[in-house]
Amino acid sequence: MTTIAIIGAGPLGRWLALAAARAGFRVFLEDVMPSNLHHAQEYLRQQLTPGPDAVSFVSTIEDAVREADLVIDCVPDELESKLEILWLLDRMAPPKTVIATPTTNLSIVDLAACTYRPEKCVAIATDARDLSEPRPGSAILVRTTPRTASGAVALVRSFWDRLGFDSNFEQTGD
Repeated sequence: MTTIAIIGAGPLGRWLALAAARAGFRVFLEDVMPSNLHHAQEYLRQQLTPGPDAVSFVSTIEDAVREADLVIDCVPDELESKLEILWLLDRMAPPKTVIATPTTNLSIVDLAACTYRPEKCVAIATDARDLSEPRPGSAILVRTTPRTASGAVALVRSFWDRLGFDSNFEQTGD
């Protein structure tokens, strides 16, 4: 079973956790703010059948990513925030882990170059509103780099496909 770690339990993180759990993934949801995790637990308890046990709620990044195949951060789309979270994820996640970061403003080439695993970093280039309000057949744009490994692309494509999105991949060299 594929394990997904979602960093940030705000609206986007909660929605991704719900969608991933419904799609049959093993999910770890992390947030440094206890109130965000509490709100996420309440939300998922109401939304998930058979229950919120499909999602594990954790308070440290290390606990979230320990077994992750794919990690998605839901931190603000600002350079300092992205650099900090990618630095932490790169150091705490096992070497197999693919890192996906939602961004519409930042270069995945530059962000990936700040990690020890640039071949396993992708950007989710679709606006967060499109993710939190999906429609059947919605498209998701994933940006890769010239160094992105085919296995990383396959894992990310499989994830979005199972969530019901049409995943489109665009290689960028910026």
